[in-house]
Amino acid sequence: MTTTTSSSVTTPTSVGAERAFLLLRTVFTIAPIAFGLDKFLGLLTDWDRYLAPWINDIVPGTAHQAMLAVGVIEVAAGIVVAVAPRIGSLVVAGWLAGIILDLVTMGEYYDVALRDFGLLVGALALAALAFDRGRSAR
Repeated sequence: MTTTTSSSVTTPTSVGAERAFLLLRTVFTIAPIAFGLDKFLGLLTDWDRYLAPWINDIVPGTAHQAMLAVGVIEVAAGIVVAVAPRIGSLVVAGWLAGIILDLVTMGEYYDVALRDFGLLVGALALAALAFDRGRSAR
């Protein structure tokens, strides 16, 4: 990895940061859209089982209807990442935090919650890169 040195701090080159930005932006555009669309298709899993009972009790309608709403939100979040990654990455990070809360409070699916924590960190990394990218464009 090529690095540049400013004072005593070593930072990745802008080429590496740009590659990381593009990879993360692509993943956090495609994944929410794909998962959101699958809420309607049900090809990957039965999404309704991932809704904590306490959340199901406070949202109107059935768990399935709630998951359809979740699908719409996920598709929208993916689109926001595509067009405004500084905002969209934070939306996705917040959304992932909500999913983690849902899963942990169920007392199940800790493996999925841990995976989503890794995705949350990736979304925050995208936010940091998008912010730096915006600052360097000034």
